[in-house]
Amino acid sequence: MFKISIFEYAYIFKNKFKIKTMKKLGLILIMAAASFSSYAQSSYKEDLEVVQSVYGKSKADLVKQYMNLSDAQAAAFTKVYDDYETSRKALGQTKFQLLNDYAANYETLTDAKADELAKATLKNHVDYEKLYSKTYNQAKKAIGSINAAKFIQLEVYLQTIIRSEILEAIPFIGEMDKNKTKTM
Repeated sequence: MFKISIFEYAYIFKNKFKIKTMKKLGLILIMAAASFSSYAQSSYKEDLEVVQSVYGKSKADLVKQYMNLSDAQAAAFTKVYDDYETSRKALGQTKFQLLNDYAANYETLTDAKADELAKATLKNHVDYEKLYSKTYNQAKKAIGSINAAKFIQLEVYLQTIIRSEILEAIPFIGEMDKNKTKTM
């Protein structure tokens, strides 16, 4: 029986999905995250506009390059992609509003506010998953299952990087209190 190691599998997998393009996408997202890191210093609206303009516009070109669709497929995919981006940006606005609400209430967080924020955050995550499913079905009709799966895989990758960068930038509940007592 033919066996390959997990490392060989990972190598094959990475090459198969054009890691160079993924690295370029990662660089764009790092730029978006850098914009986000100034979140506490500038207004919510300005940061939202910067992140969405960097992520949205640059992302469209990278998606086009990564997907590598024929002209006919690209034309069919454009409406699906545009609809997806409109919905994704609305979910992104909700996510940033939740982060803004969390930041505004961090020092005086109550059980009721924590519950409200947790439920809203979970709903936002579920809404992203529903959007992926809806978009996959629409893309499958327009460009076939393989290309639709390729797009969803890319989107999940991008959103995972963004989510990770955001989580690295915000403190856990009570974390700042612990740091204050250590320095005293």
